[in-house]
Amino acid sequence: MQTKRQPLVAGNWKMNGNAELAAQMQAVLSEAELSNVDVLVCPPMPYLHHFIGAGFNVGGQNLSEFESGAHTGEVAGRMLKEAGCSHVIVGHSERRTDNGESNTLVADKVASALDQGLVPVLCVGEPESIREEGSFFEFVAAQIDAVVEKVGIANFAHIVIAYEPVWAIGTGKTASPEQAQDVHAFIRSHLAKMNSEIAEKIQILYGGSVKAANAGELFSQTDVDGGLIGGASLDPQDFLKICLAAKE
Repeated sequence: MQTKRQPLVAGNWKMNGNAELAAQMQAVLSEAELSNVDVLVCPPMPYLHHFIGAGFNVGGQNLSEFESGAHTGEVAGRMLKEAGCSHVIVGHSERRTDNGESNTLVADKVASALDQGLVPVLCVGEPESIREEGSFFEFVAAQIDAVVEKVGIANFAHIVIAYEPVWAIGTGKTASPEQAQDVHAFIRSHLAKMNSEIAEKIQILYGGSVKAANAGELFSQTDVDGGLIGGASLDPQDFLKICLAAKE
């Protein structure tokens, strides 16, 4: 019997937005009835304070693998926790590509987040070249296995996974619901080989050009438990529609 998993919709603003948008988003989400879906907003760090205590989850977009030290421009997990964050995005494809974050470094960051009581939103996904050559299951498995090796499978009870095919991020391309389901089902089955109970309960989000128009069909797939939303999370009404789609 399939476990009923609470859907989660996470908005990743990336390096976008301003104080006015933060106020608008806070107002729209605070007035909505979203009791059957977890909502997470991950704005740029200067805007975190707009969302603390607003009734939904707030997350950072990145964290350092270090607890403190001479690491100018970095932020420690304990700082995000003290700021009121519950979650943090780890290993987003833009971090992996732009900042050279390896599977090993991402695993270290997941460990740091867990140590501070933050829920890591672990991003995995393949570039277009890997998709075309057909080795995307192995590619995604390697990203996950690096984290398992670092923190152990038991800690995946405190982790969210976001599958984001790199070829569908900010490109306007979207994996079909069937493509998304295939990879989500693979991720769940891969984890089940190590711990079936954790695999059944873990939230696995889809990220990659999710919009209000396609959210419902994507979220209706058996193993898709919500979304990691990029561009559409910058429009309060569109983001609300996506959150509502996850409830249905």
